[in-house]
Amino acid sequence: MDLGLKGKRALVIGSTSGLGEGILRRLAAEGALVAATGRSTRKALRITAELAGSRPYKLDLRDEKSVEDAIEALQNDFGGLDIIVCNSGGPPSGAIISIDPEVWYSQFEIMFVNQLRIVNNFLPSMRNQGWGRILIVTSSGVKQPIPNLGISNSIRGAQLGWGKTLANEVAQDGVTVNFCAPGRIQTARVDELDLENAKKQNKTVEEIRTASRAGIPVGRYGTVNEFADAAVFLLSSNASYITGSVMQVDGGLIRGF
Repeated sequence: MDLGLKGKRALVIGSTSGLGEGILRRLAAEGALVAATGRSTRKALRITAELAGSRPYKLDLRDEKSVEDAIEALQNDFGGLDIIVCNSGGPPSGAIISIDPEVWYSQFEIMFVNQLRIVNNFLPSMRNQGWGRILIVTSSGVKQPIPNLGISNSIRGAQLGWGKTLANEVAQDGVTVNFCAPGRIQTARVDELDLENAKKQNKTVEEIRTASRAGIPVGRYGTVNEFADAAVFLLSSNASYITGSVMQVDGGLIRGF
């Protein structure tokens, strides 16, 4: 199936590892011109060295100057963007009542404010050209809150409200805005959470994973490639009539509709 992505200019925020890297590589395989970004220029260079038509950028969502510099560089190099994938690392875990206000502020800037700043900068050109794709990598926590991930549950909920509102405002301009919600996808982040849970519950990591797999109807964790395939479909020309939607890539983990 031709996804109509050849030559499309794509930015994947947080694409030097995990789900972001998986999406970036899948876009590149479809012929998109991709911008790899992360706090580490070295990691971005490593990835882009393997992908034709790709460029590395340093982008630290904790630093407003870094965001502004990346926007300027992307505009100079690409002359605009057709695709933006909003993606960031998971915030600290812990009981929601114990989170310091300063942590809320800093995580809101990373996960919400600075990603919106990037989208708002390139959105006018998408609307003018009559084609654009925005995808927010979210979490199953937006439908079924995850214990000990209060920051993620809360801020990703704000992302959901923003994205759904934006989708309605730009739909007639040929721009879609969608969400992709991973369940238990085998990444370093999930490994980290499994290890934390094992320590808290005085169990082995394998015991934690066995219990997690028991709650997933397909009986296993997903792969990055499986998630990336779903995400890139939402970014494709084939998905032009899908907007304001949340696609669950979770093996049936979320029990509600």
